[in-house]
Amino acid sequence: MVQISRGKFENIKACANDKGIIAAVAMDQRGSLKKSINALKEGYGTAQTISTFKGKVVQVLTRYASAVLLDPEYGLEALRERAPGCGALLSYEVTGYDENAVGRLPRLLPQWSARRLVEAGTNVVKILLYYNPADEGWINDSKQAFVERVGDECKALDVPFFLEPLVYDNAHPEKSFEFARLKPAYVRSTIEEFSKPRYGVDMLKVEVPINCTYLAGSLAYKGGEVAYERAAAIEHFQAAAAAAKIPFIYLSGGVDDAVFRETLELAAEAGVPFSGVLCGRATWKGGISVFVQDGESALEAWLLDQGVRNIQALDEVLAACAQPWYTIYGGLDAIEVIDK
Repeated sequence: MVQISRGKFENIKACANDKGIIAAVAMDQRGSLKKSINALKEGYGTAQTISTFKGKVVQVLTRYASAVLLDPEYGLEALRERAPGCGALLSYEVTGYDENAVGRLPRLLPQWSARRLVEAGTNVVKILLYYNPADEGWINDSKQAFVERVGDECKALDVPFFLEPLVYDNAHPEKSFEFARLKPAYVRSTIEEFSKPRYGVDMLKVEVPINCTYLAGSLAYKGGEVAYERAAAIEHFQAAAAAAKIPFIYLSGGVDDAVFRETLELAAEAGVPFSGVLCGRATWKGGISVFVQDGESALEAWLLDQGVRNIQALDEVLAACAQPWYTIYGGLDAIEVIDK
């Protein structure tokens, strides 16, 4: 039997659908969203416009989602716009990283704590962590201690802790062919590390272990160098999943919605027991230009049309491919819910 505290169990359950699958919308982008808006209209990415955009996305798309991920900087008003029965996740980290500092070290929002996030209405505390398994020892020691501290904070409050590790390499850009070849091992090693009980992580929000741009025959492949054939890609999915000792869900990484759906189908073909998604830009990024050029009403119309079609198509794939979050433990009967 696996023991899970009542608070963690009930709050994870609140973020899953009735099949136990996490079908969540990610809307905690801050720096990247501001950059995208300003690229279309310089200076338009203000706190108010970002908050307005988030609110409209949440208002429409959470009708079709089991949960929504937001940030406390721009997303608290949007949090109140979510559909009834939709779970809430809030980010705890400062967005991005200091490009002038070594190691992409994480930082917490200085005016927030896990307790304050719970008081704001979250079911889950989420942290994004840039991680390179091959980095210098002191860098990864610092990051591991950072995750341990957040894990202990969440344990004390009996609230679930979701960790989103994004892998990188110091020598190669993330979108490069060279990094595409390194990525499977990096993702597998990172999943293995943060599955350890010492971190107190309840669920991992992970990248798929391949870059589909270099997968022969995929929708994302546009010709040129090939990092993996289909059989090898399936093996990479299986190896990464085998390293997981806790439930995990996939992030979209900003790819097009059709590419992301195809990738999830490949994971299912590999027999991977992923428990859903936290999918953001793949669902709503097409609405950014509509919002900037034509305003909030036009964004709502786009969301009600294309946005809803995107999320419904994703929900159909999840219904066919994802497995309940408790599958990795052997099912609900293998879990003992304990009171703290």
